[in-house]
Amino acid sequence: MVEHWSPKPGVGSSSLSTRAKFKIMNIVSYVKESFSELKEHVSWTPLTELSNLTVIVLLFTIIFSLIIWLADSVLSKVIKFYFELIN
Repeated sequence: MVEHWSPKPGVGSSSLSTRAKFKIMNIVSYVKESFSELKEHVSWTPLTELSNLTVIVLLFTIIFSLIIWLADSVLSKVIKFYFELIN
């Protein structure tokens, strides 16, 4: 089915501005419902637990990055030593 447009508002199908307002209202309704869902139905981690877990993640990140840096440094020296041997 083809929709026909009329230059006169309100004649034929709905006007573009009416449809745009409807889409904006749908978006506003969606955002309101999303915030309502976040406030009423989502269980949030308590702040103390969240901060403790954040510290743990940061510590493990630092530890793993140091391990990777150490492995990279050792392997770099081993490869450099190997290439000096074969030259």
